[in-house]
Amino acid sequence: MTVSTSSSAESQIRDGERFGFGANWTAFLKVVDESRIVASITSMTNLLPAGRIHGRTFLDVGCGSGLSSLAAYRLGAVRIHSMDFDPRCVACATEIKRRFAPDADGWTVAAGDALDDAAMAQLGGWDVVYSWGVLHHTGQMWHALANVATLVNPGGTLFIAIYNDQGRASSVWTRVKRLYNRSALGRAAVLAVYIPYFVLSGLAIDIARRKSPTARYKTYWQQRGMSIYRDWIDWLGGLPFEVATPDQIFDFYRSRGFVLERMQTCAGGLGCNQFVFTAPQLS
Repeated sequence: MTVSTSSSAESQIRDGERFGFGANWTAFLKVVDESRIVASITSMTNLLPAGRIHGRTFLDVGCGSGLSSLAAYRLGAVRIHSMDFDPRCVACATEIKRRFAPDADGWTVAAGDALDDAAMAQLGGWDVVYSWGVLHHTGQMWHALANVATLVNPGGTLFIAIYNDQGRASSVWTRVKRLYNRSALGRAAVLAVYIPYFVLSGLAIDIARRKSPTARYKTYWQQRGMSIYRDWIDWLGGLPFEVATPDQIFDFYRSRGFVLERMQTCAGGLGCNQFVFTAPQLS
């Protein structure tokens, strides 16, 4: 995804306006295996029943590694299109498809920009439009949220995840992300401070709850198949960065006729709130 439709992902990364999401996903690609694919499928169906995907068309806006698109393929989507603004993400998703679904003729992967109104319109309608943890990285989140709404077929499903608004804490994280992307020195400083912070805060929580301090690292992959370290890097560097409260997302789509079917929040803390909406039927 993008800050502006007028410049490339590479130039934005070089100028410190954008985190190298594709580079992070390329590193994650090394650990993708069958168990992580199953975890991704399980996570997706926790909020979106398999019956809402099987036999349907599926658009993955901001596909990242391509793991969610692969989950949709395994769940029986008949046509899948994976798009991302970052060419390295496109390459990752292409490699995921090559490794795990080489015969999936109905699955296409291509570059795409959620802020490009004309290009988005050309994609046509889809039964399921999916965008997990992506649109808040475009630099124009509300524009992107509006664009994906236009791609959902009448009665179809919109599944999005958007960073929770933590108020002042979100402003602090914005400054951290800018420092990370500004220079190699800034990146080193952020990593030196916050990786120990994540480890120690997790340790304190585990001790307080009398849990094994290593369990979170051994089992983290079971959440959507992800890597805890790669998710930390994504969080620390993830620029552009925008946030929204659950009410703001709900009101935004309700005004467009969408009905909220399911929601899972991060309880007011750090992370993404997830929403499953149904698009209005034709009158």
